[in-house]
Amino acid sequence: MATQDFKRKLTAILSADVKGYSQLMEQDEVATLRTLAAYRQVITVVIQKHHGRVVDSPGDNLLAEFASVVNAVRCAVEIQEELKGRNAALPENLKMQFRIGVNLADVIQEGERIYGNGVNVAARVQSLADGGGICISRNAYDQVKNNLALGYEYLGAHSVKNIAEPLRIYRVLMEPKAVDTVVSERKPRLSRGRRVALAVVIALLMVAGGMASRESYLGAATPQVEIASQRKTSFPPLDKPSVAVLPFTNMSGDPEEEYFADGLTDNLITNLSKNSGLFVIARNSTFAYKGKPVKIGLVAEQLNARYVLEGCVYRIGNSVRINTQLIDPNTGYHLWAERYEGNLDDIFALQERLTRRITAALAIKLTAGKEYAGRSAEALSHCNPPEIPL
Repeated sequence: MATQDFKRKLTAILSADVKGYSQLMEQDEVATLRTLAAYRQVITVVIQKHHGRVVDSPGDNLLAEFASVVNAVRCAVEIQEELKGRNAALPENLKMQFRIGVNLADVIQEGERIYGNGVNVAARVQSLADGGGICISRNAYDQVKNNLALGYEYLGAHSVKNIAEPLRIYRVLMEPKAVDTVVSERKPRLSRGRRVALAVVIALLMVAGGMASRESYLGAATPQVEIASQRKTSFPPLDKPSVAVLPFTNMSGDPEEEYFADGLTDNLITNLSKNSGLFVIARNSTFAYKGKPVKIGLVAEQLNARYVLEGCVYRIGNSVRINTQLIDPNTGYHLWAERYEGNLDDIFALQERLTRRITAALAIKLTAGKEYAGRSAEALSHCNPPEIPL
């Protein structure tokens, strides 16, 4: 293409593909292709309804563009609602769920096609969505957060293939009760100099008279991570990994849910303590931090904990979601993170199932010995333990 043929424009990009497409084809090629053709026609009609256009549709993928990010996300929600209704009429082995990603970016247009890093980002965002779900980039989120009756969950920064910088991803919450909620959004990270200055100011205030009020959690799934002092953590070494389980934060906005979050924390401490390969900090020690602004490095120093586990509990209607992560305070790295979901039909049974899953995952991660020594944070993030069904 000649340079003069290039036309640049800012556009909203919608990327979609079928979850488990290869497996569906293996089970029944004819039925899968028939369903794909029907669903693709439905998606095209919805895209046109929202003033978008289909750019390409190779295999099970579909790429579309919109002049408006708001229209693109509205379209994505309607697509998922329409396909959910159609899937309800199909046998379980023929249900076809699409993953959708939306990004806002400057792209190159040549004829009817669009190219550029923004298109690649949309595809990576889509790959992080669940079947039947929608994920959007930070660029897209900034445009729609105050313009649509939806909720959003911040999924963190993700390093993805062939994209230089980590992508900050938001999951769209389509449930009616999630409207206008933003779950687990983090504050922008301060520079090192500002963090040090802020730490000094906070320390002086605490000496003078204590904190006046609890620092707003802002939906974050993690307390502020500050690397622990190597000197202060140079206690006589324990003969097994030590872990501190901080009280899980109730993100539901309902004080009645505190008992569930506290019970989950108690169960985790008890179950982890049964593992002879771990040294678990006592409940009385970790619950002293409940409801207080927490610095992970300081917790590790005060409790002589090699690792710190923390998390939050979020409830919508009869569904509950638990986000949890394991942090190495000496590096500030997240060694492991997972999200669990379930229904509150039997709250104690759910609590027990979640506890077993988290306990098993941590036991594998923490007792792996030297296997993880010296590994980078990125490498560790892929060392997930086997999935344990709820």
